[in-house]
Amino acid sequence: MNESNIKASYELAKDRYAAIGVDTEEAISKLETVPLSIHCWQGDDIHGFLFPNQELTGGIGVSGNFPGAATTPDQLSGDLSKALSLIPGSHKVQLHAIYAVTNKKKDLDELDPEDFSYWVDWAKQEKVGLDMNGTFFSHPMLKNGFTLASPDKDTRDFWIEHGKRSRKIAEYFGKELGQQSVNNFWIPDGYKDNPIDKLTPRLRLINSLDEIIKEPIDEKYTIEAFEGKLFGTGVESYTVGSHEFYDNYALTRNKLWTIDAGHFHPTEDVSDKFSAFLPFGKGLMLHVSRPVRWDSDHVVIMDDALIRMMRSLVRDDQLSKTNIGLDFFDATIDRIAAWVIGARATQKALLLGMLSPIDQLKEDENKGDFTDRLAMTEELKSYPFGAVWDEFCARNNVPVGSDWLNEVKNYEKNVTFKR
Repeated sequence: MNESNIKASYELAKDRYAAIGVDTEEAISKLETVPLSIHCWQGDDIHGFLFPNQELTGGIGVSGNFPGAATTPDQLSGDLSKALSLIPGSHKVQLHAIYAVTNKKKDLDELDPEDFSYWVDWAKQEKVGLDMNGTFFSHPMLKNGFTLASPDKDTRDFWIEHGKRSRKIAEYFGKELGQQSVNNFWIPDGYKDNPIDKLTPRLRLINSLDEIIKEPIDEKYTIEAFEGKLFGTGVESYTVGSHEFYDNYALTRNKLWTIDAGHFHPTEDVSDKFSAFLPFGKGLMLHVSRPVRWDSDHVVIMDDALIRMMRSLVRDDQLSKTNIGLDFFDATIDRIAAWVIGARATQKALLLGMLSPIDQLKEDENKGDFTDRLAMTEELKSYPFGAVWDEFCARNNVPVGSDWLNEVKNYEKNVTFKR
């Protein structure tokens, strides 16, 4: 896109927003400070490198067979580097334990920080941070649908050890990269049909989690986040780690609660949950996903749900207490394009929330002037926010508009389609 046209359009938008008391320069500067945590598993369909041929289990599944999936650490890190070059701003990358790069065969309960030195070296080169996820699925020790809440002590002990090791790996990330690493816990435990005992599995889960986090680790380096779910494939009747369970666990242990946008009932407004939790809780880890009738992990687009979530965080000034990560996987389209589409959509929704006369709208609301509130929020929908977004991209030296797609097509031709 022509640079002079981008600048001219931006100046017109800047004046238009200024007329309603919105400073576009302030919005651009604020957006610069919001890192996204880009999930690595979009690039290889969640196979990882520890057990690349192992069947996906625990309610995890990927649709599609688009050519060019990464199968080696260099391929995956190269694809991530390409995606990051097309996403404006400075960001982080989320890893799962199965993405360890080791010289010898290891199981999940044997991983050490040095098994992730490959990723730390890459992160330093890319100037990104790293977040961590223990991998509590797709493993023979996922027995009868249970891990940390299993009635079998040997099973619990295996996963407890894995959880402890994931914390040490996250601590390593924080120390090496100079920024806090969020270590997220999600487990698939539950029953397909109606259980007799709903309490005991949750008591076992509490004990397992308490054992995992028993050793104090400086939160300068890492902090734990706990992710609930309404239900999952194969555990339709009872999920041990429900939203209420982890909400309470995070509150009582002074940890983060993870909200995954796809883990709720389709009629729930996920954005409403932020302001209900944050006055009490330490903070949030938000997994941005797009459920289509269920937790289907579609590529994030700038739909109403995403706009509501980002707008809520901006209007309530809760970005400082919220870590925003992406969580989707689609193998029906180019995987690098999926990263770029989802990340840029999330940033656009954030910017849209920032380009609003928030103080004035709150004042109207407090004095009961709902006419002005409704009129202005409707008019804002046709304001030229796209011109501000284009300027943000240009300042960050990434392609403007759909120009990034040309780079992905060239990468397909020269890299991914040759695998």
